[in-house]
Amino acid sequence: MSSQDPPRPETVDDGVLFDRLTAVRGELMAAIGTRIVGQHDVIEQLLIALFAQGHCLFVGVPGLAKTLLVHTTAQALGLDFGRVQFTPDLMPADITGTEVLQEDRSTGHRELRFIKGPIFTHLLLADEINRTPPKTQAALLEAMQERRVTAAGRTHELESPFLVFATQNPIEQEGTYPLPEAELDRFMFSVSVSYPSEAEEIEVVERTTTGRETSISPVLDRASLLELQGLVRRLPTSDAVTRYAVRLARASRPGPDAVEPVTRWLRWGAGPRASQYLSLGARVRAALRGHEVPDFDDVRAVAPAVLGHRMVRNFQAEAENIAPEQIVARLLEHVQP
Repeated sequence: MSSQDPPRPETVDDGVLFDRLTAVRGELMAAIGTRIVGQHDVIEQLLIALFAQGHCLFVGVPGLAKTLLVHTTAQALGLDFGRVQFTPDLMPADITGTEVLQEDRSTGHRELRFIKGPIFTHLLLADEINRTPPKTQAALLEAMQERRVTAAGRTHELESPFLVFATQNPIEQEGTYPLPEAELDRFMFSVSVSYPSEAEEIEVVERTTTGRETSISPVLDRASLLELQGLVRRLPTSDAVTRYAVRLARASRPGPDAVEPVTRWLRWGAGPRASQYLSLGARVRAALRGHEVPDFDDVRAVAPAVLGHRMVRNFQAEAENIAPEQIVARLLEHVQP
């Protein structure tokens, strides 16, 4: 255990932790709901990624409270929160940190000292992540996969938990850079954030134009969150669900035996990490709903968020304006448990 990790609490029975996890889902939904109107599916997917220790990409037009959602979640969990506004002139050192030369005035001794960047936090919001060049985007890759940062030849471990929740505007292309496939693959989920309903939008206006402020009390502390994150990886799953998750990911790959939607619209499918996240996401979704073992519906529920951003569409799909979500829906029809 590193010096940065919290003291380990007394061992808690997994049954007690499981009951706590189920209760925490409702508590977090209620806490986040004091600021976020609607978006229940988005919040549930955020919580699945959170307890699965997976990074999450939120895609939606400006003004849909994506930033507020992430900030509110950090407050509800009592986590350190960092935000980086990605811009075309952002440099890797602006994220990871940099070394500076410091001098001891009493002795005249000089030494290099590493000044940590905003990535050294528990929950990092990468706002408008596609607005920065690939070189700067690449600064996140090691941190997202290995939970560490290498700067000036030295490795610095990131404190657990470490999660990247990023936002992306899907409609504005001026001054943006497509995310590399390797970086997209490191996001467990890509979540589409849509417009609120008319009733929800009325409530948003009423809440935000009256000067009323809402405070968020932490539902969990960091040590408890780490316990629950550990629990979900110890929960059982069925061989049938695991096989279904693998078959679904493999079916997205073009080849001689590919199903019609894949052959028609895709030139590249999801890799093995998709199989892992389909299985893990299904397990966490089931646990949050009070079910000890996931079923096929849990796999299908997380499939759009896991598979959509991992599939590379071909020219025909782009010409026909076929969205990844439509391809996943067709894939689910063809691949049965």
